[in-house]
Amino acid sequence: QVQLGESGGGLVQTGGSLRLSCAASGRTGTNYVMAWFRQAPGKEREFVAAITRSGGSTYYADSVKGRFTISRDNAYDPVYLQMNSLKPEDTAVYTCGIDLSYRGYYSRESDYDYWGQGTQVTVSS
Repeated sequence: QVQLGESGGGLVQTGGSLRLSCAASGRTGTNYVMAWFRQAPGKEREFVAAITRSGGSTYYADSVKGRFTISRDNAYDPVYLQMNSLKPEDTAVYTCGIDLSYRGYYSRESDYDYWGQGTQVTVSS
């Protein structure tokens, strides 16, 4: 069993910044990838960014490249999502997920085994 604890989120104006964090606990093993997905009202959940266990590889959706940064210092630290230059279209519930059997795919929601509770990010115009 794995638990994901998220923090961060909130209300910010256009152009502002927020940082989300996600900490994993439990039996994660050594071959996993963690990611952030988001779901806006009336839309399907979409991939935002992913990072491998070591932090050595990161992946981003085109819509957030250059604005968001996913990171971690080492395999035992939380995963952070630094969100800069936020836009109203970034408004969504952001949820952290973990895929315990990473096979090179990182943007498929169905590959993820556990999810956090989600945190609301609202960007006002």
